[in-house]
Amino acid sequence: MSAPAIDPVRTPVTASPTGKSAGKQRTTPARFDTALGWSDRPGLAWALRVLLCVLALGVFAAPFVTVFSGSFSEKASGSTLSFLPHHPTLLNFRVAGERGIWDYFGNSLVIAGGGLLLQLVVCTLAAYALARHRFRGQALILTLFMLTMMLPEEVIAIPLSLVLGHVPVVGLDLKGTVWGVILPLGAWGFSVMVLTEFMKDIPAEIEEAARIDGVGELRMLWQVILPLCKPALGVAGVLGFIMIWDQYLLPLIAAKDPTDYTVTVALSILRTDPEVGSGVVLAGAVIALVPSLIVYLLLQRSLVTGIAAGATKG
Repeated sequence: MSAPAIDPVRTPVTASPTGKSAGKQRTTPARFDTALGWSDRPGLAWALRVLLCVLALGVFAAPFVTVFSGSFSEKASGSTLSFLPHHPTLLNFRVAGERGIWDYFGNSLVIAGGGLLLQLVVCTLAAYALARHRFRGQALILTLFMLTMMLPEEVIAIPLSLVLGHVPVVGLDLKGTVWGVILPLGAWGFSVMVLTEFMKDIPAEIEEAARIDGVGELRMLWQVILPLCKPALGVAGVLGFIMIWDQYLLPLIAAKDPTDYTVTVALSILRTDPEVGSGVVLAGAVIALVPSLIVYLLLQRSLVTGIAAGATKG
């Protein structure tokens, strides 16, 4: 993320007794240019900013701290806030493991990994064609990609279930397989839009110079375009993984047996199980949270850079 803008304050140039300037003009940093007028000196704006930061931290961090605390508590309650575990124990994780949470976790990893790989490949190829080439119906195709983001999953659930049960032309039944979840996630309008807009800003001179050297389309994409799109790929990778990992309805309608469920579906099963308490459900939630957190931490720099690059266009 780029550093906040700093207004330079020019210091006057003092003349020496000989009539020459004592030195060149120099600049000293003024206060940060923010909405609250952030300053290093304590004051009303400083106190207000600190207060807002504390409130935001409490609103966003308190639920996560409570989930972590409850997952390690012997008697956790989902209706009360607790920042420290009561009688710390790992029993909740052991019970969750006995209920098959790790099998569901493995299903989620396979689906998220395969789905994200397929999604990045398809969206990158589509974005390259839309951004670096001109053809009839280009705007219509991009609009169709955007329309896929406007349809709620509940609307297409029944038609998708019928298609997965009998895929047209080939006649395959994809229910009960990981492909039944991976293939519908192969293209995401958001990733196509982000990558397309980012690729459009790559100077045409770079592509023209590569074509003079005899570079073909796939090599152009792999060796010239993609290295310049790392921030956009970071945005598509992080948000795409989280989108796939959080899928609930698609794994539910694509499964034939409870063993085909993902960890998100397993959490709802644990929640309705009368033999387990809230601590086991919270332990399952912590297990489901860890992959998304790891992916974000690994790609946060690309994510922030990509968002900042998109916000400063024009």
